[in-house]
Amino acid sequence: MSAAVQSVFDFGTQAQHTFEQFVPGANAVALGLVMRLAERMGEPQLYVWGAPGSGKTHVLQAACQRMGAQGLPAAYLSLAEALHPGVLDGLEQLALVALDDIQAVMGQEAWELALFDLINRLREQHVPLLLSADAPPSSLAVRLPDLASRLAWGPVLRLEVLDDAGKREVLRTHAAERGMELPDEVIDFMFALLPRGLPSLLAGLEQLDRASMQRKRRVTLPLAREVLA
Repeated sequence: MSAAVQSVFDFGTQAQHTFEQFVPGANAVALGLVMRLAERMGEPQLYVWGAPGSGKTHVLQAACQRMGAQGLPAAYLSLAEALHPGVLDGLEQLALVALDDIQAVMGQEAWELALFDLINRLREQHVPLLLSADAPPSSLAVRLPDLASRLAWGPVLRLEVLDDAGKREVLRTHAAERGMELPDEVIDFMFALLPRGLPSLLAGLEQLDRASMQRKRRVTLPLAREVLA
């Protein structure tokens, strides 16, 4: 396996997101299809899109985690962070490929050709592919017509951002995994103080967990005020 493939493989298998952590909200159908793909029982290719915070990265990394739990190699790669299209070389050797943020490289000839070739190789080798972007294929700035058609080879699924009730459930789930008791009044305080996006809420939860362990105190409203304010 090439060095480029190895680096992507290592990163993908270290992803912490799991399907069990994902609160589907209005995304239950999309989640089910991604789970079936990760178990090699569903569509060979899925394209998920949505606004920031809708869970695209989570489901892609969870699919890689599920494949890895079966002892099969999987790769997660954000194209917004990839430096060169050569990183796509050889990925057809794996059992699952998940490419995030593909909108970041659309309009770049070298990337579009590399992605077009990869999709063809994966289809020939029967390797499932997960793609994600911030818009559906028809709205991307794709210059290569053949690539535009390849991106829509499988179902195109929109992920909706969770409402506040769903975000509260995510906080409770993550707190329970950490062995934390998270009172409703603390969650209310976090929603009043912090930006409503999941990244900021989960970062606040991590701060509370760290402070609770360091100070050997339960997570309470007074502690939350000390730590987050």
